[in-house]
Amino acid sequence: MFINLSNHPSTNWSAEQKDTAEQLYGEIVDLPFPVVDPAGDEEYIASLADEYCRKILDLSDGMPVTVHLMGEMTLTFALIQRLQTVGILCVASTTERVTNETPDGRKESFFKFIQYRKYTQL
Repeated sequence: MFINLSNHPSTNWSAEQKDTAEQLYGEIVDLPFPVVDPAGDEEYIASLADEYCRKILDLSDGMPVTVHLMGEMTLTFALIQRLQTVGILCVASTTERVTNETPDGRKESFFKFIQYRKYTQL
């Protein structure tokens, strides 16, 4: 199972990104990344991380799971620590920004999926 915990539902991903996720990790399950109160303190982040760790463990129901985790940095960091402690692989998607300049001088950007990269300590 591949839990997509981000602000980008898999229904909006490119075919390449979806296919890669399914081939490497299995069925995709979307779990929206929560709105994080910018005024929240470290205890607030810890509580949210605990809540989402429980949600992920409930969703996985003991099956192997990988979590695609992209969102507010302090919550992402706290959640990765918790998930890795219980043996859950966490990954980020990498993209290449492609920018085109239009005839009227505007710039349009889109992001091309490249790969999933494991969160690891180096």
